[in-house]
This record gives sequence, C-alpha cells and structure tokens, in this order.
Amino acid sequence: METLDIRRVMDSLSERRPIFHSEADFQHALAWRIHEMAPGCQVRLEFNPFPKDDRRSYLDIWLPDLGIALELKYPTRGLETDCMGETFALQDHDAQDQGGYDFLKDIQRLEMVAREGSARVGYAIMLTNDPLYWDASRSLGNTFGAAFRIHEGRQISGELKWASDASKGTTSSRESAIRLTNAYAMRWQDYSKVADRGYATFRYLAVSVAF
Repeated sequence: METLDIRRVMDSLSERRPIFHSEADFQHALAWRIHEMAPGCQVRLEFNPFPKDDRRSYLDIWLPDLGIALELKYPTRGLETDCMGETFALQDHDAQDQGGYDFLKDIQRLEMVAREGSARVGYAIMLTNDPLYWDASRSLGNTFGAAFRIHEGRQISGELKWASDASKGTTSSRESAIRLTNAYAMRWQDYSKVADRGYATFRYLAVSVAF
C-alpha cells in the first residue's frame, strides 16, 4: 500500500465493526485494520510530530512509511443496542457546534503538520450517528456556531469564528478562530446501520488535507 484509500479502509472496517464504544475504540480498530490491509506499514498512535518544541499536537494515527496522518472524531447520540453479539450503550454528546469546531480544528492542525513537512497528506475523519452533523435541513437551535457547520455539501475555507453573542460556556477552551489555508468540501459517506430504530445510522466525513 503506497497510499491510503480511506474509503476502502472504512468500508472494510464497517463490515467488522459497524459501531464502536468510544473514540478510543474507533481509533484502535481503524489502526488495526490499516495494519491488516498493509502488513508492512508502521502504525503509530498518539504520535507527536513536534517532539523538540513545546507544542503538544498529538496525532491520533501516524503512518510514518506513507507520511500520512489521521485525526479522528466520534461524537454520538444516545443509543443502546446489541450488535454482533456485543452490547453498546452510547452517550449523548450533543453540542454539535463544539463538535464542528473540534473537527475543523483537526483540519487546521493537519494543515500545519503537512505545511511543516511532517506529513505528505492528512485525513480528518468524523464518524457519527448524529444527523445534525450531516443534514443541512435540520436546525441546531442556535446560530452561535454557524461557521462550524459541517453538513453535506458545505464548502469551508478561510477564517471561522464564533458569533459575537456566543456564551463563554459555549466557547470555553475553543475561543480562538480557526484559519484554513485551503478550501474543503464536506462529503458524507454511509458507514453502517445497526438497528431499525433510534440513532442507528452511522455516516462518516473524511476530509483530505495536503500541500
């Protein structure tokens, strides 16, 4: 594997693991699937690409042989279900504006890593069963974080920041504006359906970042 076909990897992963307990569970399963599909490729978790300075910008998955970095997000809506002989009880994370901010910050981080030569390409991946992320027709209930919407078909670039009337509780630890050098199209893909009711449909967004 000289490069990473992220859609092929995610399709393969969904057959074995259509749902995860947590983001750490997703991270480990994805890393292991990449290892299985490319046995000779080194796979590192929680890798710091800047070990010689004060930055603490750990990458969720780093493939040093390919120069590929991956950042993952797994925000969920509450769901209790049995799948493939295992019981899952997902938390209801809500706070989609903050989730969108964190995902776009991952893209900003990957741009920095690619720009400074640590990576050839990066992938920011969000897997979720929350349709408020991908469905533009659904309202989030406020416009404080409109800049951070990542629904299907949206084109995102430039400086992104909170509305001036956003509360401190909403923006806490996320005050800084996000600045993207490149433009990105949000294109969601189907991942799995694990039950017939509730928040049982999972989709993912995989944004490629390169310089």
